[in-house]
Amino acid sequence: MALYTSTRRVGEAIVVDCAGRLVFGEETAKLREVARPLLVDYRHIILNLSGVSYVDSGGLGTLVSLYTTARNRGGKINLAGLNSRVLHLLDLTKLATIFEIYPDVDAAVRALAAPAT
Repeated sequence: MALYTSTRRVGEAIVVDCAGRLVFGEETAKLREVARPLLVDYRHIILNLSGVSYVDSGGLGTLVSLYTTARNRGGKINLAGLNSRVLHLLDLTKLATIFEIYPDVDAAVRALAAPAT
């Protein structure tokens, strides 16, 4: 199953809605092609993974790469809408400790809008 993406602006962030599988190959290349140029114009990107059914090691590597690129540019990548399988994978790999993960896009947008403490 291919990875399908669409983008939309919500508040100060841009949301990349993803559906399909995030696996090594064309799918991860597509996510990089969509997300990296957005980091030039937007500091905050929310990856809505609610439509993603499966992530492999290539998908994890792509998420980490996007996170690092965003951080180096003074921005951030937040994850939203992860299913239990993907969330469990992030927990197992300890990547849940570096990403800010939200149950849905609305929660991620509210967190970005909240004043820093």
